[in-house]
Amino acid sequence: MAKNKKYLAAKALVDNKKLYSINEAVTLAKKTSTTKFDASIDIAIKLNLDTTKAEQQLRGTIALPHYFGKQTRVLVLSDDITSTQAKEAGADYFGGKDKIDEIKGGWLEFDVIIASPKFMPELSKLGKVLGPKGLMPNPKLGTVTPDVLKATKEFKKGKMNYRTDTYGNIHMIVGKVSAAGEKIVSNIQTLLDFIKSKRPSTVKGDYIQKVCISSTMGPSIKIAFNQI
Repeated sequence: MAKNKKYLAAKALVDNKKLYSINEAVTLAKKTSTTKFDASIDIAIKLNLDTTKAEQQLRGTIALPHYFGKQTRVLVLSDDITSTQAKEAGADYFGGKDKIDEIKGGWLEFDVIIASPKFMPELSKLGKVLGPKGLMPNPKLGTVTPDVLKATKEFKKGKMNYRTDTYGNIHMIVGKVSAAGEKIVSNIQTLLDFIKSKRPSTVKGDYIQKVCISSTMGPSIKIAFNQI
C-alpha cells in the first residue's frame, strides 16, 4: 500500500492532458521517481508504421551523446586480429570457431557479437538460438564487418541497437534520475531527430504519434514532439 500511495502521489503531479516540453518533462520525470535506487529515464515513441511491411520495420544502431545503459559485453569473432588487439579495443571475449562451439553448447554470456564476414555461415546455423534473443550479427547493425576493432570501440562507448516492436513502438533508456537534466534533454532531442530522419517513404499521415518518458516505475509524461 505504501508503494501505491507513493506512486499515486507522483502521478498527481502529472497533468495527463498536457503535452510538456522536453525540459519540463525531464524535470518532472526526475521529480516523480518513486524508487530508492537510481532509476532510469525511459522513452517510448509511438510511430505510425505498419510493421507487417518490411520497409516499415525500423532497425539499426544509434550512439546518443550521453550513454546511461548497462556496460555492453562484446564477443568478437575474427582471425584477422590478435586477442591483445581485441582486448585493447574493449572486447570482453574473443575467438573464432571455438567460441561458436561454446555458443552451441549453451554459452550466452554476452550482449553483442561482432563478427568478421567469414564467420557468418557458421553463425547462421545458430539462428534459432541467437535470433530470438536479438544476438545474431547483422551488417545493417554494424556487427558484421571487416573492421571489428572499430565496431567494438563504438559499442563499448555506448552504441545501441534500436528497433520497432510489433506495434510500431521504440523503447530506449535516455538517462538516469541522478543525471544532469541537460544531458537527458540532449539525448531525447538527438533520438527524436534521428527517428524523424528514418521516416519510411511509404508512410502516410502523421509519422510520430506519441512520445512519453517516465522514470522506472514512475508515471508517464507526454512530450509535445510537434514543437521539436
